[in-house]
Amino acid sequence: MAAQRYRRRVPERSDDKTDFRKTLDAYRAQRGRFRIVDVPDMRYLMVDGHGDPNTSTAFAEAIEALYPVAYKLKFASKRGLGRDYVVPPLEGLWRAEDMDTFTTARDKSRWDWTLMLMVPAWIEEAMFATAVEQAGAKKRPARLDDVRLQLLSEGRCVQTLHVGSFDDEADVLAHLHHEVIPGQGLRLTGTHHEIYLSDFRRVAPDKRRTILRQPVEPAPA
Repeated sequence: MAAQRYRRRVPERSDDKTDFRKTLDAYRAQRGRFRIVDVPDMRYLMVDGHGDPNTSTAFAEAIEALYPVAYKLKFASKRGLGRDYVVPPLEGLWRAEDMDTFTTARDKSRWDWTLMLMVPAWIEEAMFATAVEQAGAKKRPARLDDVRLQLLSEGRCVQTLHVGSFDDEADVLAHLHHEVIPGQGLRLTGTHHEIYLSDFRRVAPDKRRTILRQPVEPAPA
């Protein structure tokens, strides 16, 4: 499985909007194919939380806080910089002391998570601060103060496309963790990463499209 390095392409545009799902190789994945990708450093709006995403109030509140800030930034970029873009898909980092909680045990109550929305490199800190202030001007999201702008450095990763419900990810992740990654002379590092190409609030579970990404590093000889 040869590594495929990130290549910057001429932006593809729809109605003069940059769509990062089309211009960034890190947003490309195929079902049934486990691909090594060198992911560039990217900045995200982030909110942390803990527990079962199906029952955690904090999970829903994190989403409600991220999107108003993301759209304030988008509009500010279009008006002030003349650079419009499609707000990228929701993403999540998932952590647990025992990785089996993602594969065999599936104990969601033990999961720590970070929900994220990517922002373009040209967005400045001052724009972020203004966007947060504007997002809270009327109906203030409960977790607005928890939103931060942070750089994520993942480097070399293995990723694939999963189609189906989140609970059906277990077998794919087990294959990725225990067969694919060791089979390439690699080991897990960093944090399990999911990119939700489908809006899971609106798309039926069996039709959801999710990129599953795992940072890796060379295994000891």
